Amino acid sequence: MEPNSRSMPVLKDQDRVGDPIRFLNGNFFCKVSAADTHGEICVFDTVRTVRGGPPLHFHHAQDEWFFVTEGEFDIQIGDAVHRLREGDAVLGPRLVPHAFVNITETGRLLVMFSPAGTMETFFREGSRRGPLSATEFASLSEEHGMTVVGPPLSTLE
Repeated sequence: MEPNSRSMPVLKDQDRVGDPIRFLNGNFFCKVSAADTHGEICVFDTVRTVRGGPPLHFHHAQDEWFFVTEGEFDIQIGDAVHRLREGDAVLGPRLVPHAFVNITETGRLLVMFSPAGTMETFFREGSRRGPLSATEFASLSEEHGMTVVGPPLSTLE
């Protein structure tokens, strides 16, 4: 894709490329596409209406930044688990296992990947394939430069 040369607002609950994603117990709205930044970053606003989150995994080539805009999340980075609330953020460096779990009825989490890699494609493919088994999720993750190393975090407090 050729980068967009014009700045363009992306409104709440709208997707940058007009194709919102339903995946991993949430809605994903692309706010900044890799095509906008020559592959440097991509940013997703995720709205989660079900408790839960992805399995413990790491990215081979991307740092992942998390910013809570609504609700509460437990986010594990390495061996540490952080309780984050609205306005809190944490970085998940590449090669460090991480996972998160939405612990409120509705949670909203802004996630940024740097560099973008194929994360947009990962989410879109996962959404198209429908609910994935743990094995299918791990396989799709490997195709996009991630390795699953453990189960999802528990939603029990």
